[in-house]
Amino acid sequence: MSLEPRVDRGVPELTARVVRASFPKGVLAVRVREALGPLFEDESFAEAFPKRGRPAVSPGALALVSVLQYAEGLTDRQAADQVRARMDWKFLLGLELDDPGFDFSVLGDFRARLIEHGLEEKVLDLVLERISALGLLRAGGRQRTDSTHVLAAVRTLNRMEFVGETLRAALEALAAAAPAWLSTLATAGWVKRYGARIDSYRFPKGDNVRREWAEQVGQDGFTVLDTVDAPGAPTWLREVPAVQVLRRAWGEQYHRDGKGVRWREGRDLPPSRERLSSPYDLDARYGTKRGSGWCGYKTHLSETCEPDAPHLITHVATTDATVTDTELTDSIHQGLATRELTPDEHAVDAGYVTAAHIVTARDDHGVDLLGPVGLDTCHDRSGEEHFAQSAFTIDWDRRQVTCPRGATSVSWSDQRKASGTPLARIHFAVTDCAACPLRARCTTATNGKWGRSLTLLPREQQEVLAQRRREQQTEEWKKRYDVRAGVEGTISQTVRRTGIRRTRYTGLPKTHLGNVFAATAINIIRLDAWLTGTPLGQTRTSHLARLELAA
Repeated sequence: MSLEPRVDRGVPELTARVVRASFPKGVLAVRVREALGPLFEDESFAEAFPKRGRPAVSPGALALVSVLQYAEGLTDRQAADQVRARMDWKFLLGLELDDPGFDFSVLGDFRARLIEHGLEEKVLDLVLERISALGLLRAGGRQRTDSTHVLAAVRTLNRMEFVGETLRAALEALAAAAPAWLSTLATAGWVKRYGARIDSYRFPKGDNVRREWAEQVGQDGFTVLDTVDAPGAPTWLREVPAVQVLRRAWGEQYHRDGKGVRWREGRDLPPSRERLSSPYDLDARYGTKRGSGWCGYKTHLSETCEPDAPHLITHVATTDATVTDTELTDSIHQGLATRELTPDEHAVDAGYVTAAHIVTARDDHGVDLLGPVGLDTCHDRSGEEHFAQSAFTIDWDRRQVTCPRGATSVSWSDQRKASGTPLARIHFAVTDCAACPLRARCTTATNGKWGRSLTLLPREQQEVLAQRRREQQTEEWKKRYDVRAGVEGTISQTVRRTGIRRTRYTGLPKTHLGNVFAATAINIIRLDAWLTGTPLGQTRTSHLARLELAA
């Protein structure tokens, strides 16, 4: 399939006349076309198509349809039908009214080509560039970021369901690919256990019986793997994707030794980030946040928030559900820098902020990372006042710390966390602390070797941390930070308009591409709202809260 770039000669005269007559007050597609022109040129996607072969459907048109598909919550088939049936879509796409459109299956092929050639971000880049040319988007100013969970397009399985469904999927694939070979191996018990979808309500009752069931599934799986690996078996069976998934899952879930097959437990299991959660989506992971768990992904949306310009999504990041927000801070700044849209001030919640992030954002990108840090530490926060870390005077040059009573530390050692973060451990002598009348307000240490101890970050980070702790207690800082709350509305709009909280596809690359389409769709919707002077939605206030405000 080759690319023969389509030359956009504007909206056909008949299409323009009929659409304007049908929509005298305008419609989103008309306003966007008139403001931005043809959004996506075919040449922007040329690297995803070879130079020889049957001519492809216009990739610029497919990109625009993919965005409109998310703007209106349509399936591939419905989106292709809209291209044939909708006059306003034909106006935006620059098509004749009698244009027959295309088969819906080419949308899936287009997405695969974008992923294969690393063009997932292209549609968002092109829209942001076009809006920047209008003077509605620029570097600097303020932006804000937050994340939301994305449910995988598969069921959430417990461990027993997972191993049973993984083996069932492998047997189904082998039954379709090599039925004669599998018929010599399968037993009546296998058909009974794996002939239908594995559901927890079919499991036997009792912990011991369930463990026996899980170990029996493990033994059956190893039987399949051993037979597949046997010298007389067709070698291509080992390359069947479901068999490869089975091999990986059994290594994660079971032990096999001279005593037989045993169920892994506790710390013997791989970490959640490294462990499969479904045999049908190998990138999805089970994550938890604030007591809620889900199987799937997380998406991080960054947007501008200037009062004199439309609020536009400038960056989209997608990870599996186990990746924490703090791991994305630097990546988000690098992505914004690549687009030349780095803000002066970046408002985020506490999950994105550490002292190291504040320093790195300031020094590498010129960004003021605006977010709360953890409170100063002390051993008791109730009753009378206790001495927090800020009560101690640090002499960095002499590598010495002085306590509120004037005693100096006797030990300063440079160490590293397991993550590699450098830190300093400071100890006071037990003789100084034992006789101190303020000991109860300072430490509860019972170690016979040391008294009070402190843990310090590198000097620059520690000083930034202390400064931020002081700042975030002031009303001025709190007023600046109020702007972050608006990103919740962006997530809400994206969820309601595009369904971003449940992915349509399996796999991280496809999920991320869908999130980029969704973000681009929101930008087009918001640009249209800006062009028509539609005011931003206001925070809903309950009737009871209004009574309090009135009083």
